[in-house]
This record gives sequence, structure tokens and C-alpha cells, in this order.
Amino acid sequence: MAGSTTNISIRMDADLKAQADTLFNELGMNLSTAFNIFVRQSLREGRIPFDVSLNRPNAETIAAMQEAERIAKDPNVKGYTDMPQLFADLDT
Repeated sequence: MAGSTTNISIRMDADLKAQADTLFNELGMNLSTAFNIFVRQSLREGRIPFDVSLNRPNAETIAAMQEAERIAKDPNVKGYTDMPQLFADLDT
């Protein structure tokens, strides 16, 4: 299977290619390597295969993280180092 290679040509929207180049660069590869990974995995599984992602949080998760940061920095929010006291306050 290894040995000779061949060139292929794929038509793609220029903006889509630029976005793909950026993503695959962040993942440590180029478009050619990403395509080869896709094809090899497709052949192994006999289907369109897998999800390779940067695990970007969705809008709801981003909002929750921002709220957590705001709460952590708010001097008016009571903090706890004593779990029994936390549970006692939750019961009231």
C-alpha cells in the first residue's frame, strides 16, 4: 500500500480552504495530511468516520464560564472553606 503517491485535485471555496488550513495548522497538520487521515479512517471503518475537533465550547458553556469568573472575582459573594458550613447555609 505504501510507496508511490499520486496527486489529486479538489475544488473548494477559497474561504472554506482558508478556514480548513487554519484549523489543521492548529492541529499540527496541513490539508493534505488531514485528507489522508480522513481517507484512511474511512477505509478502516467503511464509512465517513470520526470527529477531530478543538473542543470549542458552545455559547451556553462560554456564558457559564464568564459567569463563574464574575462570581469568583465578586468580593460580595461568600466563599467557603468549610463544607459543613456550606451545607448548613444551603439548608437555610
